[in-house]
Amino acid sequence: MTLTPYILVSAGISIAVVEDLRRQKIPNVVTYSMMLFGIIFHIVNAGLAGLIFSIEGMFVGTGIFIIPYLLGGMGAGDAKLMGGVGAILGVTGVIIAAVISILLGLIYAIILLLINWSFGRSFLKRSYTTLKTFLFTKQWVPIPPPKGEKQPVLCYALPIAVGTLYTVYIKFTGSGLIQDLLGFQFVI
Repeated sequence: MTLTPYILVSAGISIAVVEDLRRQKIPNVVTYSMMLFGIIFHIVNAGLAGLIFSIEGMFVGTGIFIIPYLLGGMGAGDAKLMGGVGAILGVTGVIIAAVISILLGLIYAIILLLINWSFGRSFLKRSYTTLKTFLFTKQWVPIPPPKGEKQPVLCYALPIAVGTLYTVYIKFTGSGLIQDLLGFQFVI
């Protein structure tokens, strides 16, 4: 087993986390480099099958986060980062990484809303009103936050990184906390 893809994915997500925390933006050079290097690595090592493995992983990874991006729940960089992870880890790896990332992201968002309780209350009221409007009118009309309301920043590269690193850990050890708790093994 070669370490190259795991070193590559670890380096890419580490840079993404630093940039996301520092600038709240994941540079395209990071995400596209991960995609390109993943594709090249897998072509060199497995030819056409490697290309398909990498492309499928890239599209699945990006696709998982495209809906939250389109709904305004995350940035395009987050979706592209997961595409880069998919290009390196393939479909199964990116699905596991995404599920863990989504769960961690949910916990992260709840913590941010609790820390910023006034925004959290306002967000819940606006979400309730938007949902109620949709149920009665069948029109999706999101209510923006009031002017001047400080919104907490969710740097989603962090949960993506933890989910990805945990997936790499699973690959190397064949075991992990989640599998042990659930009583089954992932095959990556």
